[in-house]
Amino acid sequence: MHYVYVLECSDGTYYTGYTTDVDRRVTEHDAGEGAKYTRGRTPVELRHVESYETRAAAMSREHEIKQLSRPEKEQLF
Repeated sequence: MHYVYVLECSDGTYYTGYTTDVDRRVTEHDAGEGAKYTRGRTPVELRHVESYETRAAAMSREHEIKQLSRPEKEQLF
């Protein structure tokens, strides 16, 4: 499976990403080994996850979520 996830960073901002293993990826973000954006914003909290059968579908949804406004993202939770 392929997953799109939204994290809430310690500064209150949101980060959206793609992975095949949500638990591993969140652990990486918390350890400062994830995306450059989250490195200075730990700890992070997993707020939302969606699963897809194909990488293409997940990547497409990731892009869609990244285009949402903050209030629209908050409606996902």
